[in-house]
Order: sequence, then structure tokens, then C-alpha cells
Amino acid sequence: MTGTDLRFEVDGGVALITLNRPEQRNAFSGAMGEALGHAYRTCDGDDAIRAVVLTGAGDAFCTGADLALGGETFAAREPANFSAAAFDPPAFAIRKPVIAAVNGHAIGLGFTMALQCDLRILAREGKYGVVQVRRGVMPDAYAHFTLPRIVGVSRAADLLLTGRKIDAQEAEQLGLASRVVPAAEVLPTALAIARDIAHNTAPLSVAVTKRLLWESSLLDPAAIERRETALHHHLMARADAVEGVVAYLERRAPQWKLSVSRDWPAWPE
Repeated sequence: MTGTDLRFEVDGGVALITLNRPEQRNAFSGAMGEALGHAYRTCDGDDAIRAVVLTGAGDAFCTGADLALGGETFAAREPANFSAAAFDPPAFAIRKPVIAAVNGHAIGLGFTMALQCDLRILAREGKYGVVQVRRGVMPDAYAHFTLPRIVGVSRAADLLLTGRKIDAQEAEQLGLASRVVPAAEVLPTALAIARDIAHNTAPLSVAVTKRLLWESSLLDPAAIERRETALHHHLMARADAVEGVVAYLERRAPQWKLSVSRDWPAWPE
């Protein structure tokens, strides 16, 4: 996975994925998309990885599609060779929390990939926008699913239909940012959150919570109650439910036993 367009590192249970085309302000490439999908699949399947941070090299997160081909940038593709998803799987589909450390400008696909993440730490100095309708195409990477979930349909329409750029202050007001900090603090902030998750939360508990959270907008309250109940039955009275309470009472770090890959439940209907 580590290559020209993307770097992948793991330390202390945290995977750090870095979009790595700083000279092009991390403009998205096919090689980057292929490597990002591979990295996400690795994170999903490796129990040693507890949380994921996605960031960009240099002073930008990702400025969107690489426009070096000019008018041919969005030329027709063979149906079998093109998906608007850009990479597979999306961040919301993997069973580990994904934190976008948006260290600078995130435009077009650069911003829609950040919208897939569970948390977004935005640089105060950055500009953000889903600008595709100003380039003669349309929003991608599941933006019509992620953005309305985050800000609501009316605010999503404002951003998607105008393609306008916003600053970090407006992004925070809209609820797009989990936190806004100076650019130099973005990655350290994201890594601190990821390490807290890696060290203090039960991996299977986090994984099932993440999946149900992303499903929630598609379900009615009764369906959510059925899933919450079934998943509680899967977790209660097992090793981590015991360890979490005992570790808290003994004022020590928990030693989790259940794993996402080995103990994943049959998903409730």
C-alpha cells in the first residue's frame, strides 16, 4: 500500500493513511484510489488496528480530481472501469473508526472522501467545498448519502447545488467539523483521539456501534431497538462486558479479549 501516491503506517493500534502527492496538493489519482481501498480493507480485517487517521501530505488534504488533463479530465469511461465511488470500500463501511485529519484545503472529491469519515478535524486555514457542479459533473463518493446525514437535506442542497466553497468557521457552524484547530494541530489532534479509542474502548463494541450508527438514518425506531437489543445480547456477559466494569472499578487500563474479526455477530434484521 505504501507507494508513490499513498503512505500507510501503523503504530500503537492506530493506522495513519497519508494521501501523498504534495506537489499536486494531493490531487486524486487512480493509483491513490486503488491504494486507499486496499488500505481500508486492511484496516477492517486487522484486529491489531483499532482506529484509522486519514490525512494529506504537505499543506493540503486533497484538492479533488487531478485536472492535469484539462478538458479530458472527465472524459467518458468504460462502464466496467468506472465508479463514482472512486475507491472501495468507503470509510463508513469499515469496522474501525476513521478520523479525517483535514490539514488544509479539501475540495471536490477531497471533501467528499472526508465526509465518509466518522470524525473530521478541520484546519482553521482551509477552504472546503463539494464543487463538482461547477466542473460540469456531479458530487461523488456517496456525498448524496453522507452530507444530508451530517447537515440535513436543506443545508446539503445549499452545498451540493451551488458548489460553493466555505471556510472552517462555516463548516463548524454547519456541523461538518468535529473540531476546528490550526493546521499544525490537526494531525496531532486526530492522532490523540485515535489513540484514546485504541487504548480505552472495546473494539467489538465500537465496531457494532459504528455500523448501527451509519445505518440509523435508514431505519425506524422499532428497527433500531431490535438491533440494539440483539447486539446487547451478543455483548452482555462476555469477556469485554466483564473486563470493562472491573477495569473501571480497579482504576486500571482494560485488557480487551473480543475481536472484530473473530467475534463479529450475525447482523440483526
